[in-house]
Amino acid sequence: GGIVLGTGDLSEAALGFCTYNGDHMSMYNVNCSVPKTLVKSLVGYLSRCFDETVAAICQDVIDTPISPELLPTSQGELQQRTEDILGDYALHDFFLYHLMDSGASAGKLKMLAMQAFHGVYGEARVEAQLKTFLRRFFAQQFKRNCVPDGPKVGSVSLSPRGDWRMPSDMQAGMWLDF
Repeated sequence: GGIVLGTGDLSEAALGFCTYNGDHMSMYNVNCSVPKTLVKSLVGYLSRCFDETVAAICQDVIDTPISPELLPTSQGELQQRTEDILGDYALHDFFLYHLMDSGASAGKLKMLAMQAFHGVYGEARVEAQLKTFLRRFFAQQFKRNCVPDGPKVGSVSLSPRGDWRMPSDMQAGMWLDF
């Protein structure tokens, strides 16, 4: 008589970085509308609200690279780092927010990112990561069309029951010309 809670977040849903019918499925997903960058900020905030023991645990969570691996290898090292594969979540979450909140075009997403991340990422990096985001965002819609229920926490959500409806076979092609 228990409930299976999902742990996937908005960033993973947008990029489809989950296993279909694996970690993608649960009875209720508590983080479904919380982007990964906000999770990290919230953990940082919580580290300042409690004693040193909790602060140390929170800092360890923040310092651990994002990875789908559940346990380190026998050598204690992570073999897979998500941001090495997909690029920085700071950019992905930025693209997602501006695409969903204002319907920004690919060209506008690039321009906004160049301004917001001036001195952090160069144009080639922003453009390459935007293409990765758009390709994955469109190609992974089939996973978002059958997600479990969950709360809407902020202004952006990918729930197919309310905020975002898109055919599963939509192509990213026209979005990649910017």
